[in-house]
Amino acid sequence: MRWTLAEIAAATGGRLHGDGSVAVDGVTQDSRDVRPGMLFVPLVAERDGHDFVTDAVAAGASAYLTARGPSGVDAAAVEVADTQAALTALARRARHRLGSVPVVGITGSVGKTTTKDLLAAVLGQDRRVCASTRSFNNEIGVPITLLSAPDDAEALVVEMGSRGPGHIAELCRVARPTMGVITTVGLSHTSELGSLGAVVSAKRELVEGLPAAADGGVAFLNAGVPEVAAMAHGTEARVVTYGDGGEVSAQSLELDDELTPRFVLHSPSGEVAVELGARGAHSVDNALAAAAVGIELGVSLDDVAAGLAEPTLSPLRMEVMRTAGGARLLNDCYNANPLSMRAALHALAALPAQRRIAVLGTMAELGDFEAAEHAAAASLAARLDIAVVAVDAPGYSSGEGDVIDAAGIDGALAALRDFGGLGAGDAVLVKGSRVAGLERLVERLVAGADA
Repeated sequence: MRWTLAEIAAATGGRLHGDGSVAVDGVTQDSRDVRPGMLFVPLVAERDGHDFVTDAVAAGASAYLTARGPSGVDAAAVEVADTQAALTALARRARHRLGSVPVVGITGSVGKTTTKDLLAAVLGQDRRVCASTRSFNNEIGVPITLLSAPDDAEALVVEMGSRGPGHIAELCRVARPTMGVITTVGLSHTSELGSLGAVVSAKRELVEGLPAAADGGVAFLNAGVPEVAAMAHGTEARVVTYGDGGEVSAQSLELDDELTPRFVLHSPSGEVAVELGARGAHSVDNALAAAAVGIELGVSLDDVAAGLAEPTLSPLRMEVMRTAGGARLLNDCYNANPLSMRAALHALAALPAQRRIAVLGTMAELGDFEAAEHAAAASLAARLDIAVVAVDAPGYSSGEGDVIDAAGIDGALAALRDFGGLGAGDAVLVKGSRVAGLERLVERLVAGADA
């Protein structure tokens, strides 16, 4: 979205330093992501973004916001009292500029990003769509998504996360979604939210924030999850259901040896065969959600199937790879909570292999549920005949089955060598929360230097 500095100053209530006719296209808060012509927004958190204004301008930023005054660099600036508040204000103005363009909000305990990627692919079959980058789903990412929309965008897909009560409601006040998707609910961020009931309430804020049915609001709810289906009573929007028992459903589901789902999509508009470009049976509900929105917005069934077949997926999520030794490697290390862990373990069990090993990092932010849920994951692995290597996560050892505790990436590689290494008859899952950083293990397994 293109802005002049004068427009930015007006939208943020800021003071202009330099030429107000200078134009910017695109916004970032990360100096490493600057492209020529962008606006740089230095945010103040653990690190002060103002320290990187020089780097941003050197990378091509045409202008920057500042709460410190001009930085002495060769670029125009808008001085504001608070850069985060200014970013939000500018995003509100961007949403106003989008006018009647459909804005689809997506939330849930798991599956948000994959659903976002699938929906972007479906809508992209017949219109210009803008979607959240990676997992840009918080008070920074949602404004950045709005401001990244091109002026001729015909649909916007916005992922929304929650770390506490009121977070999604606030994001809705900025993005003003006309449609909302709830994927599922489970124990996630319970260190902040405290209980499953609180998680449900937090996710319900999306459908509570939608326009009424008479004003075009539509809520897409997973009929196979009772807590999500019950949200129909908490919204004035029209409700469309998907999933098990929903209006948009999957029949005749099959998985191949690479975990590619094939199914027949049933909908009120008809049916179509789908070969899904996301892996695992649990990805089917995400695909159905994307299909339901696409159908609602007039995408043909053939185009729905085409979009679902070839999405551009965010990395580190259910990637089926090969280790240097030929083992199947299921790379799902972007994040982990009890719901996604169960799904990943079942996916590993579905891979053809003589031996299955799960290398697991911690499931973070579970609060009082941490011990029980780590034990439950290890017990599930034991029932599925999956060996577990726990990386810096001793909680798994309290579950059923034998768990090998490993210290760091080197310890995990040593544990895998003790299995005799990984070969063509093996399948291995690598999964943990973001803090575990297990993508480093994946890199070494694929490179073949260690196991």
